[in-house]
Amino acid sequence: MKRIAHQTTLPTSLVIAALAFFVTIFFASANPSQAVSADPPQKPQAKVSKVDRTEAHIKDLQTKLKITPAQEELWNKVTQVMRDNAKTMDTLIQARVEKAKTMNTVEDLKSYSEITQAHADGLKNFIPVFEALYAGMSDDQKKEADSLFRYGTHRKAKGRSK
Repeated sequence: MKRIAHQTTLPTSLVIAALAFFVTIFFASANPSQAVSADPPQKPQAKVSKVDRTEAHIKDLQTKLKITPAQEELWNKVTQVMRDNAKTMDTLIQARVEKAKTMNTVEDLKSYSEITQAHADGLKNFIPVFEALYAGMSDDQKKEADSLFRYGTHRKAKGRSK
């Protein structure tokens, strides 16, 4: 069978990296077993909000990517989208947690669908601003970004730090 190559405007690794980033953010805060369990969700102790985790992630990325003063304007656009996405997810997840004991299956599925849609919308907002920043990065910065956003790399690093 002959394969047809498709040309895209974004590097595949960037799209995968952005997707991995948002999936990681979601699954780091949501307990998937609660979505299918008949037991009510347990309240986590001293759970850090998505917004707080995002702020820490922004600082870490800024340091690792060595954002220059010339890149600050583009970086600020990236971080604003990250913050907006985190606030949206916090709101949706909090609403889901508050209603968890009273939702029926259809309401539960709709709630999960809203969260999933917010992820997709968040990526649609994130990719163009990150793409603009990425285009202006040095080769070393791009290499670091590719490494940081490569699917699975961040999970391995988290596991080693424990």
